Amino acid sequence: MQWYWWLLIIFWTGGFGWVVDNVRTALRNRHTRRLELLEAGKQERLAVEAAHRPPEPVCGCTHHLAKHDRQGKCHELVEVPTAWDEQKKPVRFESGQCNCQQYVGPQPLSQVYADELTDLA
Repeated sequence: MQWYWWLLIIFWTGGFGWVVDNVRTALRNRHTRRLELLEAGKQERLAVEAAHRPPEPVCGCTHHLAKHDRQGKCHELVEVPTAWDEQKKPVRFESGQCNCQQYVGPQPLSQVYADELTDLA
Protein backbone atom coordinates (compact mmCIF):
# COMPACT_ATOMS: atom_id res chain seq x y z
CA MET A 1 0.00 0.00 0.00
CA GLN A 2 1.23 3.46 -0.80
CA TRP A 3 2.15 5.96 1.93
CA TYR A 4 -0.56 8.42 0.93
CA TRP A 5 -3.24 5.86 1.78
CA TRP A 6 -1.94 5.73 5.33
CA LEU A 7 -1.98 9.52 5.43
CA LEU A 8 -5.56 9.56 4.16
CA ILE A 9 -6.69 6.96 6.73
CA ILE A 10 -5.10 8.97 9.58
CA PHE A 11 -6.77 12.12 8.26
CA TRP A 12 -10.20 10.43 8.10
CA THR A 13 -9.94 9.14 11.66
CA GLY A 14 -9.17 12.61 13.01
CA GLY A 15 -5.50 12.11 13.66
CA PHE A 16 -4.67 15.66 12.51
CA GLY A 17 -6.97 17.39 14.96
CA TRP A 18 -3.96 18.45 17.03
CA VAL A 19 -2.57 20.25 13.95
CA VAL A 20 -5.79 22.22 13.58
CA ASP A 21 -5.85 23.05 17.30
CA ASN A 22 -2.22 24.21 17.25
CA VAL A 23 -2.76 26.37 14.18
CA ARG A 24 -5.93 27.88 15.64
CA THR A 25 -4.18 28.64 18.96
CA ALA A 26 -1.19 30.15 17.19
CA LEU A 27 -3.41 32.41 15.09
CA ARG A 28 -5.38 33.49 18.16
CA ASN A 29 -2.17 34.31 20.05
CA ARG A 30 -0.82 36.21 17.05
CA HIS A 31 -4.04 38.19 16.85
CA THR A 32 -3.96 39.17 20.53
CA ARG A 33 -0.29 40.17 20.30
CA ARG A 34 -1.07 42.22 17.21
CA LEU A 35 -3.91 44.03 19.01
CA GLU A 36 -1.61 44.73 21.97
CA LEU A 37 1.03 46.18 19.65
CA LEU A 38 -1.56 48.38 17.94
CA GLU A 39 -2.83 49.62 21.32
CA ALA A 40 0.74 50.33 22.50
CA GLY A 41 1.40 52.29 19.29
CA LYS A 42 -1.78 54.28 19.80
CA GLN A 43 -0.84 55.10 23.41
CA GLU A 44 2.65 56.14 22.27
CA ARG A 45 1.22 58.45 19.60
CA LEU A 46 -1.13 60.03 22.14
CA ALA A 47 1.76 60.56 24.57
CA VAL A 48 3.89 62.21 21.87
CA GLU A 49 1.01 64.47 20.84
CA ALA A 50 0.43 65.43 24.48
CA ALA A 51 4.13 66.18 24.93
CA HIS A 52 4.16 68.56 21.96
CA ARG A 53 1.13 70.51 23.19
CA PRO A 54 1.85 73.69 25.16
CA PRO A 55 0.80 73.59 28.81
CA GLU A 56 -2.66 74.86 29.68
CA PRO A 57 -2.73 77.88 32.01
CA VAL A 58 -4.83 76.36 34.79
CA CYS A 59 -5.38 77.71 38.28
CA GLY A 60 -5.27 75.58 41.41
CA CYS A 61 -9.06 75.44 41.33
CA THR A 62 -8.77 73.59 37.96
CA HIS A 63 -10.38 76.47 36.06
CA HIS A 64 -8.63 78.10 33.12
CA LEU A 65 -6.84 81.38 33.87
CA ALA A 66 -9.11 83.10 31.34
CA LYS A 67 -11.90 82.71 33.92
CA HIS A 68 -9.98 84.99 36.35
CA ASP A 69 -9.80 88.76 36.29
CA ARG A 70 -6.65 90.84 36.79
CA GLN A 71 -7.01 90.78 40.59
CA GLY A 72 -7.12 86.96 40.59
CA LYS A 73 -10.83 86.52 41.35
CA CYS A 74 -12.40 83.50 39.66
CA HIS A 75 -15.71 84.05 37.85
CA GLU A 76 -16.60 80.39 37.29
CA LEU A 77 -19.70 78.89 38.90
CA VAL A 78 -19.27 75.77 41.04
CA GLU A 79 -21.53 73.53 43.11
CA VAL A 80 -21.45 74.50 46.78
CA PRO A 81 -22.78 72.01 49.39
CA THR A 82 -25.66 73.36 51.47
CA ALA A 83 -26.82 70.29 53.46
CA TRP A 84 -24.99 67.34 54.98
CA ASP A 85 -26.05 63.95 56.34
CA GLU A 86 -25.00 62.31 59.62
CA GLN A 87 -21.68 61.07 58.07
CA LYS A 88 -20.88 64.69 57.08
CA LYS A 89 -21.31 63.94 53.40
CA PRO A 90 -22.96 66.64 51.27
CA VAL A 91 -26.55 65.88 50.34
CA ARG A 92 -27.70 69.05 48.58
CA PHE A 93 -25.80 71.48 46.39
CA GLU A 94 -26.43 74.98 45.11
CA SER A 95 -24.70 77.01 42.45
CA GLY A 96 -22.13 79.45 43.79
CA GLN A 97 -19.06 81.38 42.72
CA CYS A 98 -15.59 79.84 42.98
CA ASN A 99 -13.67 81.47 45.81
CA CYS A 100 -10.09 80.64 44.81
CA GLN A 101 -7.30 83.23 44.91
CA GLN A 102 -5.53 82.16 41.68
CA TYR A 103 -2.48 80.61 43.30
CA VAL A 104 -0.36 79.31 40.46
CA GLY A 105 2.74 78.23 42.36
CA PRO A 106 5.63 79.49 44.43
CA GLN A 107 7.26 82.77 43.47
CA PRO A 108 10.90 82.46 42.40
CA LEU A 109 13.45 83.74 44.90
CA SER A 110 15.16 86.96 43.95
CA GLN A 111 18.44 85.94 45.57
CA VAL A 112 19.66 82.54 46.76
CA TYR A 113 22.15 82.05 49.61
CA ALA A 114 23.87 78.74 50.23
CA ASP A 115 26.53 77.87 52.84
CA GLU A 116 29.80 76.35 51.74
CA LEU A 117 29.74 72.57 51.82
CA THR A 118 33.44 72.06 52.52
CA ASP A 119 35.61 73.59 55.22
CA LEU A 120 38.76 75.12 53.77
CA ALA A 121 40.61 75.32 57.11
